Amino acid sequence: MAHFKADFLQFFIDLAANNHKDWFDENRKRYESTIKNPFKTFVQLIIDEIALLDPNFKGVEAKDCIFRINRDIRFSKDKTPYKLSVSAVVAPEGKKSKAINGIYFEFGPEHVRVYGGIYEIDKEDLLSVREGIAANMKAFKQLYDSSDFKSTFGEIRGEKNKVIPKDLSEASKIEPLIFNKQFYFFAEFEPEIILRENLSEILIDCYKKGRPIEQFLTKFIAQK
Repeated sequence: MAHFKADFLQFFIDLAANNHKDWFDENRKRYESTIKNPFKTFVQLIIDEIALLDPNFKGVEAKDCIFRINRDIRFSKDKTPYKLSVSAVVAPEGKKSKAINGIYFEFGPEHVRVYGGIYEIDKEDLLSVREGIAANMKAFKQLYDSSDFKSTFGEIRGEKNKVIPKDLSEASKIEPLIFNKQFYFFAEFEPEIILRENLSEILIDCYKKGRPIEQFLTKFIAQK
């Protein structure tokens, strides 16, 4: 049985044309029955599936992983109050996790995206990761050049620094990803997969294929 009904996508299409509080309040029960509650159940399912592979995920709760549908409009020119998708980060510390170290996914009528890797990292941890890459360039390249990773995610992405510590300059000539200050990747799918029975299997497959990269990157932070 599919995890979501067809109205999941239609709700966001309707919301895009009526993105204001009055419409949302009138459709709140629809939102809760079509989006909020099924998504919470689905996120918990993903948590439980990943916990079978990694005990660090045991005890994680969906409520700590799901982002609010309300947009933060304080500093935005766009004052529409609601996001046109739902999202969650399934990680040992939920939304508090600095590295994804699990998966982040967002579902909406434009696309489904599944992310992994490191998106936010402090200066000291970034240096540890860069040094770890420099000391293990061959192993790192084998991971992101693997057919499983490339066919699913394509490449490692992220903003780059123009200047890095001098002792990493030689290594960076061989491995340009050392310039990155983020190390994330994502797979994108057509929104219709939201309605498929094997949706959870697709996400778990993404997690499995991204996990070796995440384990490689985060171990240097853990060793600090």
